[in-house]
Amino acid sequence: MQLDDRDRRILTLLQQDSRISNADLAEAVGMSASALWRRVRAFEEAGVITRYGAVVDPGAMGLDFEAIVHVHLTRHDPDGIVAFIRAIETAPEVQECYATTGQADYHLRVLCPDLAAYNIFLERFLFRLPAVASAQTNVVLRTIKRNRPVTI
Repeated sequence: MQLDDRDRRILTLLQQDSRISNADLAEAVGMSASALWRRVRAFEEAGVITRYGAVVDPGAMGLDFEAIVHVHLTRHDPDGIVAFIRAIETAPEVQECYATTGQADYHLRVLCPDLAAYNIFLERFLFRLPAVASAQTNVVLRTIKRNRPVTI
């Protein structure tokens, strides 16, 4: 999808505040409300906009332990990978999962209330997955940058 300057402005404003009214957004970019609505709908249908939501502070929700977990698989057969991915998708502690190049096969961002809850996550969930050979944990000491809008 080709984006012009107005499209970029629309997307930037929506990333800053997804609750902005259609009328306010239209005014900010110099369009009629109906033309803006059609444009935003086109972004949604094209997959440019994938969802709307609120950014919640994990600490305010009692999730004070955050870790980046580097997971190594025992085998790379398609069935094992699919089973691993399906299990990860169901784990509420796993906020993000990336398949990457390098030493680890997957990198997880995990949130838990505390270290004890994280240990339970490891013992009762992650280490019970047949495809998991090992995991290395890096505890997040502080967050420098998160949930930044995509530069358009």
